[in-house]
Amino acid sequence: MKAAVYEGPRNVAVEEKPDPKIEHPCDAIVKITTTNICGSDLHMYEGRTSFEKGRIFGHENLGQVIEVGSAVRKLKVGMYVVLPFNIACGFCKQCERGLTNYCLTMQPEPSAAGAAYGFADMGPYQGGQAEFLRVPYADFNALRLDEDAEERQTDYVMLADIFPTGYHATEMAGVKPGDQTVIYGAGPVGLMAAYSAVIKGAGRVWVCDFHTDRLRKAEEIGAMPIDMREQDPGEVIKEATLGLGADNGCECVGYQAHDPSGHEDASRTMNSLIENVRFTGCIGVVGVFVPEDPGGREYQPQIGDFEAKGKVPIDWGKLWFKGQKIGTGQAPVKRYNRRLRDLIAGGKAKPSWVVSHELPLDQAPDAYDHFDRRDEGWTKVILHPDGSG
Repeated sequence: MKAAVYEGPRNVAVEEKPDPKIEHPCDAIVKITTTNICGSDLHMYEGRTSFEKGRIFGHENLGQVIEVGSAVRKLKVGMYVVLPFNIACGFCKQCERGLTNYCLTMQPEPSAAGAAYGFADMGPYQGGQAEFLRVPYADFNALRLDEDAEERQTDYVMLADIFPTGYHATEMAGVKPGDQTVIYGAGPVGLMAAYSAVIKGAGRVWVCDFHTDRLRKAEEIGAMPIDMREQDPGEVIKEATLGLGADNGCECVGYQAHDPSGHEDASRTMNSLIENVRFTGCIGVVGVFVPEDPGGREYQPQIGDFEAKGKVPIDWGKLWFKGQKIGTGQAPVKRYNRRLRDLIAGGKAKPSWVVSHELPLDQAPDAYDHFDRRDEGWTKVILHPDGSG
């Protein structure tokens, strides 16, 4: 099969790889028809993680079941399914608590938790930017889709990651109807967090970023853009809230946060949120932060090293003084994907509004290059390994 393979920093190649096979009675094989390039893929693409050469990218996957193991009961050949990026067993202590993002069974490292397709440090599993994908514990992990799945793939594929992840940010932030919410980051996840806040009935949603094309996407759903090259989000928000600050906020940038000139400061967005969210407010953090940064080249003055190594100097005193709460971590996609699927099916949500490009798998190298450089108009890229779209 053809697959998008990591060959080193900023080097993706479409290569022939062996077709996946049933390895366990609970497995299924899915023919991938739609798969996304995610901002998290860029951390690996840039060499900022421990992703191994030769591995297949892709953790946002949708397709059609073509084979099932002998123990699979719910899935049938021909069904369309969308796959949470979390690979979970369904029966460990964490899964029983609904924390499928920290499954203990599928993560082979005893001191760690959580597994994913084509993702650094989250197990040996191949990704789905390929023609076919093996799905472990398929009855548990695969979300079945309705009859409209084939023609609405660009909506349903967002259930694999960014729609539930954006929603998770608003859940951890405690967004409620009428709230005033600030989102840092207008990438795909930040846009989905803004969209989720709007769906929940937030009164005002600010989205802060440097990229005008992405801020224009935020305006399309009624969010208020703040171009940080021209405006200070703190001043805008204080003026609008009588100096009190937003009710809550979402961090959707992560450890590669930077200033307008491009210099990285991993603490930048976190400290901005602590400043801009009011006393006792909540902050949901879904931007990726990693314990190690092997590809880091920027000097982090607060840490005194070229690699942040996960040690981010946030303003803990102000956080404590303001009585704020922070929720962190990857999204437990299965907690949200059914309800979000039903919003899509019922015409109440259309997350595909973030999509800018649909391309065949062969164009993955160019797509990664454009998306990584944040070129104008490249807000969300979908690949179609089957040539559709």
